[in-house]
Amino acid sequence: MTKVVDQFLGARFGAYCVDAVEFAAGLPDASVDFSVYSPPFSSLYIYSESARDMGNVSNDAEFQATYRHLLRELFRVTRPGRLTAIHVKDLVFYSNSSDDGSRGLRPFTMESLFSHLAEGWTYHRMITISRCPVKEMQKTKADRLLYKHFREDAARTGGGLAEYVLVFRKWAPGMDETPRVTHSREEYPLDTWQDYAQPAFFTQDLWPDMRETDVLNVKAARDGQDEKHLCPMPLDIAERLVRQYTNPGETVFSPFMGIGSEGFVALKHGRRFIGSELKESYFRQAVRNLREAEHDGQAALFEGDLPEGGATLASARGIGAIGAAAE
Repeated sequence: MTKVVDQFLGARFGAYCVDAVEFAAGLPDASVDFSVYSPPFSSLYIYSESARDMGNVSNDAEFQATYRHLLRELFRVTRPGRLTAIHVKDLVFYSNSSDDGSRGLRPFTMESLFSHLAEGWTYHRMITISRCPVKEMQKTKADRLLYKHFREDAARTGGGLAEYVLVFRKWAPGMDETPRVTHSREEYPLDTWQDYAQPAFFTQDLWPDMRETDVLNVKAARDGQDEKHLCPMPLDIAERLVRQYTNPGETVFSPFMGIGSEGFVALKHGRRFIGSELKESYFRQAVRNLREAEHDGQAALFEGDLPEGGATLASARGIGAIGAAAE
């Protein structure tokens, strides 16, 4: 039985404080049109002390083994022909965390890609998100980015770390019956498509609408038990993905909802949203953000988009039983 710590049902969203894998396992087959999220970064950001927190692992191999349970469920609940997208980056390791005293990068991006392939997903697209190495150096004081080392021993230096969006598609029987994602010429002219089709999204200096700071406020979600900071998905990245890969009225799912960034964007653009989050303080902030987005996004809804009688998202998608199982 899925243990739901807390839940909130809006007119077009359902938010649940619950373990991501257990929650996904309780969703009906082919009930999600698109999932988008940032997975917990293996042993980098510790979001909670819970043993259920995927970030609380001893190494990357342990994380990927746990993560694959979720990817398997996501594949099942995704409609045939539809997609999932994750926001990831490679991770740095230092001498004090290696057996032989070496330092370098952990290929977390590629490991996550191969985990998806192992669970049946088809690799669909990679988007590189360029970030400013100067800002990264100022924020992290990373040894590999110091100008001093570039002058004295450049072999010690590396470069700025890009972020990536990996997109995967569910190729499966029944794809022809799944509604297509369509875009009108009026709303999405050719130059918009050419913009969306770029293999790289750039930072503000080169691409004005891509802003590293375009995120929901996380201050209110922090509590005294946080060991590392929360890293919400930038809203502009989530917006591009939701608008490209879903139709209005369709369901977006984030198994690691955090403070609700993906849902905030989905609701603003007339989609429905399901989100699960293990940490209670993040869940409460997500509900506040999602309620605001739902209120502001009402004008984006098409008439008759909601089920007759004002049914909640949970009952419309057949997941009301999850809430009823709360202990």
